[in-house]
Amino acid sequence: MLRRIISLLLLLGACQAVHYTPDWESLDSRPLPAWYDESKVGIFIHWGVFSVPSYGSEWFWYNWKTQQLPALSFFMQENYRPNFTYADFAPQFTAEFYDPNKWADIFNASGANYIVLVTKHHEGFTNWPSKYSFNWNAMDVGPNRDLVGDLATAIRKKTKLHFGVYHSLFEWYHPLFLQDQANGFKTQDFVKSKTMPELYELVTQYKPDIVWSDGDWMASDDYFMSKNFLAWLYNESPVKDTVVVNDRWGNNTRCKHGGFWNCEDHFDPGTLLPHKWENCMTVDKYSWGFRRNTKLQDIHTMDELIEQLARTVSCGGNLLVNVGPTKYGEIAPIYEERLRQMGQWLAMNGEAIYGTKPWTFQNDTTTAGVWYTAKKSAEGNVVYAILLQWPEGNVLKLGAPQPSTETKVTLIGYKGTPFTFQKGSGGGMVINIPTITFDQMPGQWGWVLKLEGLSNQATVAPRVQDLLQKMNG
Repeated sequence: MLRRIISLLLLLGACQAVHYTPDWESLDSRPLPAWYDESKVGIFIHWGVFSVPSYGSEWFWYNWKTQQLPALSFFMQENYRPNFTYADFAPQFTAEFYDPNKWADIFNASGANYIVLVTKHHEGFTNWPSKYSFNWNAMDVGPNRDLVGDLATAIRKKTKLHFGVYHSLFEWYHPLFLQDQANGFKTQDFVKSKTMPELYELVTQYKPDIVWSDGDWMASDDYFMSKNFLAWLYNESPVKDTVVVNDRWGNNTRCKHGGFWNCEDHFDPGTLLPHKWENCMTVDKYSWGFRRNTKLQDIHTMDELIEQLARTVSCGGNLLVNVGPTKYGEIAPIYEERLRQMGQWLAMNGEAIYGTKPWTFQNDTTTAGVWYTAKKSAEGNVVYAILLQWPEGNVLKLGAPQPSTETKVTLIGYKGTPFTFQKGSGGGMVINIPTITFDQMPGQWGWVLKLEGLSNQATVAPRVQDLLQKMNG
């Protein structure tokens, strides 16, 4: 017994003594904290000075200055005085209706388990009173308050959501960055005086569970000094045991290095990847920030959002759903409605999402629009079939699940006549769906069948098992 105790103590000591060095081999060996994979759903918030013109997209300044979109120049000529500059928008970033407690309530009702707030986009304006962004931050101009700190406090006080921060590594028009760029990124004046000090300040001051980096495509991770920061984050920071990061740390790191992979915006591989990943996508199909001229057809429907959720989680990813608040600090009603509707769906069907793992099959081999997840419960292994379309003729043919004499099929949220089934002639199963009245129908978008006792529900193909092991470190 004593020997076992000593061995356990030595093992615990070895775990605590793990030290990550500033190289990708070491940094990539850090296991991803389990809370992130189990969470499955997050909320992205794009908010900044770009929320004032709220026209085009959050890239307004860049597209206007470079004349990438002639419509922006016309918009400015028609609505603003001559010689108006982008900096003149900042005092109009008023946030007078910003109520962090209300935001926290909306995000909590969405069913998400974490949020990621844009603390600084490529425009360089910091939503917190950064010591490294003089007169271009939310305390000195515009809202005159700490937007980041206020939301962090509300989230932690009113919810159990994890709080995360987005931060851009570069700024479009910062003189020091432009000079580093002109020097072929052989100098690092911008990184040493702006990027890194801001990141250390954000982590030390707000203790985020996610550091979501962006603006990586301009230069390598060596220029941005990313590996040194991550080594500090994993070894010494106040969130070293819980924090997760993405893969945008230099133009050589996407889909290769980091905690979870973003790869690209709206990333939807449709297949299981050998690494934990995230699909960051927008409710507005054309912008991350709020647009005053958004049309209803520009907003993703709930059917489309549930499809993205099912596809993403089935393939081992997390879904990060973005909304863009107004310059006044409001989350527009259409965004709030979508988030609350998503929460209603997850309140009923969340067992097929939260804490699940990819199954042997990600989507069905016979019927399109059916995606699978799996979970080990107290009753045994369970497979969930997420149906994006209601079957015609009350008959559903599935090619992937193989039934046994112990198989049980239930529709989550439905308490009426039991479902029956038989083996398919060529394998799989044919499920007979009873007539369900309108008032018995569990929801309007996406339905989940719980499949228990399948002969292959505990079977994980070697390829899938290998990928799962890589995902789990």
